[in-house]
Amino acid sequence: MRKGLLFATAALSAALLSTVTACGSSGSGSGSGSGSAGGKKPKIGVILPDSKSSVRWETADRPYLAAAFKAAGVDYDIQNAEGDKQAFQTIADQMITSGVNVLIIVNLDSGTGKAVLDKAKTQGVATIDYDRLTLGGSAQYYVSFDNDQVGKLQGQGLTKCLSDMGAKNPVVAELNGSPTDNNATLFANGYNSVLDPLYASGEYTKGPNQSVPDWDSAQAQTIFEQMNTSAPNIGGVLAANDNLANAAIAVLRKNHRNGQVPITGQDATVQGLQNILAGDQCMTVYKAVKKEADAVSALAVELAGGKKGQTSVTVHDPTGNRDVPAALLTPEAIVKNNIQDVITDGFVTKAQLCTGDYDALCTKAGIK
Repeated sequence: MRKGLLFATAALSAALLSTVTACGSSGSGSGSGSGSAGGKKPKIGVILPDSKSSVRWETADRPYLAAAFKAAGVDYDIQNAEGDKQAFQTIADQMITSGVNVLIIVNLDSGTGKAVLDKAKTQGVATIDYDRLTLGGSAQYYVSFDNDQVGKLQGQGLTKCLSDMGAKNPVVAELNGSPTDNNATLFANGYNSVLDPLYASGEYTKGPNQSVPDWDSAQAQTIFEQMNTSAPNIGGVLAANDNLANAAIAVLRKNHRNGQVPITGQDATVQGLQNILAGDQCMTVYKAVKKEADAVSALAVELAGGKKGQTSVTVHDPTGNRDVPAALLTPEAIVKNNIQDVITDGFVTKAQLCTGDYDALCTKAGIK
């Protein structure tokens, strides 16, 4: 995978991104801007996956996208499939019928995503895979973070936490993301590139390793309870996101081992950051969603105006055996000492994070 950033035309990006503000769209998530470039006003459709696997889709992506489209003066329709594959396809059909000329999707799985993308293509609708690549799909562009690097940061974070604790030959359990999400595969590629050499050398012992269907935290807790039963000496947990990490922490807490077993995460959720402050989670990975939303918005507005997106990087789709023009943004590892970065960036507020017992922990961590 070659890495880099996608750039829209300078004038468009500057005009669009400098005016983006964080506000939500009203009603069902559709809305429109004012003005048009003549003829039929461009319309952009966005299908988000759910609100269960991560809160980001509704608390961050939706308002950032809506603000960008409003600023650009285009019609838009943002809907959430809430984990329902049939609903995902129905929403796509409705959007295509309503006349969207650009469709942005975050797929639930590659099969459903491919069906939607292929139908949009036959109707002359420009398509963008957002955050997750649809394997075997036909999206013209892909906008995401460097997900291999996300996994590497998790692997490196876990090794540092284990080293800081003086762990000797720890048993490491891996709680992977959904097997239908290509990002989960990329995360695993990244963290296993760090952990596999340590397993091979005998420095670490590879413990239970299992994927969590649909990133579901309830299933994750059941899975980790089974892991803990089969390997009660687990010394570290590579959890693929904060929700999965919290599920593992709940099990460890019942066994009075929370805080004694380093656990990774991802998404820099309020819960994940609070777990870090409490010492129950050692790190998370912050992905600046606003930058991702800005990048896909700028690209979509260009395509909606009949222009061709300008890219300088591609990502290989092994299923479709094709290279997809892409934008890959840079993730950041977050530990207790730099939680302030997430607050300064506006992704999480101090008021959200530093509530109740966490207020004193925030003060101790120097959070302003």
